[in-house]
Amino acid sequence: MFDNGSSTCEGNSDQSCTIGSTINKKTKPIEVYAFVDPICPASWGMEPNLKKLIVEYGQYFTIRVIIGKSCDCPENPSQWNKNAQLSRMPYNEKQKFKMSSYKASLAIKAAELQGKARGNRFMRILRESLFADRKDISTEDVIIECAKRAKLDLNEFEKDLNSERPIKALQCDRRITSEMGVEELPTLVFFNICDETEGVKVTGCYPYSVYVQILTETLGKQPEKQVPPSLEKFLEQHRCVATQELATVYDKEKQDILRDLKKLTLKQLIKPIHVKYGTYWKYIGDKK
Repeated sequence: MFDNGSSTCEGNSDQSCTIGSTINKKTKPIEVYAFVDPICPASWGMEPNLKKLIVEYGQYFTIRVIIGKSCDCPENPSQWNKNAQLSRMPYNEKQKFKMSSYKASLAIKAAELQGKARGNRFMRILRESLFADRKDISTEDVIIECAKRAKLDLNEFEKDLNSERPIKALQCDRRITSEMGVEELPTLVFFNICDETEGVKVTGCYPYSVYVQILTETLGKQPEKQVPPSLEKFLEQHRCVATQELATVYDKEKQDILRDLKKLTLKQLIKPIHVKYGTYWKYIGDKK
């Protein structure tokens, strides 16, 4: 645990690099810092729990994604595959390249300059390109392709990508990572920004109940659970979701959620995208 202090540096896309103190306290009381790396399988594996936490208790907190220190792909592909299997998220075996997360991280910071929502969407698509499509997301061609899929302003994105702004923003994230003593990814840090008490740092991946317990303790009261949207609405919102994510969000066994997904497939609202180790479901209802 540590103090919710303040630290500023230049270059962040949405705000100065400030921890806690300048956030509007009239909004949600909890701020969650999510330290991830775009090529880290364990960070990818946290997606189901984060989605479920947002669906059930998103009225209490906001998430700020921090790109942590690089955990570049190991030269041994078998080690990367072992880590990816532990994530429980669908993935294809890694191609035989040694990839750095630095360029991908810069691209994410450049995308965030067009707003938090677009930045998050771009990061999700970028990671899908790595884990599902086996693409090297440190290459310019793949990065631009992901920007197109995320519906970014390509002219602005390319201009920002070749400027100092994403570099400064990434430096800001690295500074926050260092100041909070984050040495392992993924890590979540929960702050109550209303009373400025110490934050709670959670390193690694845990069962969903652990994050609910920490949210409750940080909030200082039992949070009220929201009713999740219909499966169709959820898929329409998130566009491309893994079976594991849906099973987690809706508290269903895999065979039960697959039965529900089959109904939506028959209605031509979604289509499956099969990869070697799992399946994604893409919403196509708006193309009918």
